[in-house]
Amino acid sequence: MSVWRQGRVTGAAIGAAWAVTVAVSVAVVLSFVTGGAFRPVVWLAAAWGAALGLVAVHAPGRWPVPGAAAVLALAGLVGAGPVAAAGPGGGALAGALAGLAAAAGAVRMLAGCGPGLLSRHEAEGAWIRFLTGFGHIVFAAAVLIPFWVMVMTSLKPQAALMRNPLDFSIDLSRGADLFRSYRELFTQFDFGIYLANSFGISVLTVLITLLFAVPGAYAVARLRFAGSAALSRSILLIYMVPMIVLALPIYIAFSMTGLRNTYAGIVMIYPVTTIPVALYMLQGYFRGLPAEIEEAGLMDGLSRLAVIRKITLPLSLPALASVALYVFMIAWNEFLLAFMLLDDPSKFTLTRGIASLNSSEVPRQHLMAGSVVATVPILALFLGLERFMTRGLTAGSVKG
Repeated sequence: MSVWRQGRVTGAAIGAAWAVTVAVSVAVVLSFVTGGAFRPVVWLAAAWGAALGLVAVHAPGRWPVPGAAAVLALAGLVGAGPVAAAGPGGGALAGALAGLAAAAGAVRMLAGCGPGLLSRHEAEGAWIRFLTGFGHIVFAAAVLIPFWVMVMTSLKPQAALMRNPLDFSIDLSRGADLFRSYRELFTQFDFGIYLANSFGISVLTVLITLLFAVPGAYAVARLRFAGSAALSRSILLIYMVPMIVLALPIYIAFSMTGLRNTYAGIVMIYPVTTIPVALYMLQGYFRGLPAEIEEAGLMDGLSRLAVIRKITLPLSLPALASVALYVFMIAWNEFLLAFMLLDDPSKFTLTRGIASLNSSEVPRQHLMAGSVVATVPILALFLGLERFMTRGLTAGSVKG
């Protein structure tokens, strides 16, 4: 184990692993952005990375970063860079980007590491920083690559998709015609109606869910009654029942009662899927609130409902915001029930409308445009309210 704690060995190993990761990332990014043929040269990337790691442990500081970018850009020009490119000049660009990212990462990951024997804390810290950076890249790739493919496909004309469906670059010379599929989506496929339906149903689902979940969660958290402990433990079990198991009974019941293909039916069934998880989230938060504040309100003559309205709910705004956002996302993205219960196109939700575009008669860019329209609003809402969701999910997790 002492060999692996040598600064030179650790530096070379981390530098090589990080350079290979960066080379693959740069090749993928440039291929998607430019539409060119870029591929990582693994053995060259590992060799350059090992050299950068050794430089980082022998000469700590940030000065190797611009030098590495310049050296790897020159190496790319002569075909010895970590990323190979088919076109002229592409290897130099890829080499410069790879050198910049690889050297900056190596300097940061090997900070505090010298060429000699490292302490266990120094060696483990260097590897943890590498694994953290590697995890960020993998996570970003898993999220951003599908989104990039979806957006770029939605901006392509039909002829370009037929000519090369794997070209995900963008042609800015088309100007406003880039958004032609989005215009046709709203003018020819009634996507404005689907958007309004989803928004209205999601808002109603949030209101109904909170109307039942708030008093239910408060009762479980604060009141003592027979079976309260068993009810508290079994709340989430209801949510764990797969909806596909209930699909056929729901379809039969709604068909017999005339609720199928109606807004009322959808608004009735959606809260059934969201109330259990809202109850589970809110009861933990209510238990984390100081009971003494509510008891003081009761001693001042307030009724239990007045205590909830004037004391508990104002203190629970972060939790209510996070639950509302989570419930809204569930209702916005729900597909199975909408697909099963809605047949009238004028009542389609957004997910049901997107499913109707998955046809050989509809150009692929319209399906991707519909997916973007469904994704961007909920993504913007989540990013805008993320601080409330974080506070609401973590509050009440520590008692005492």
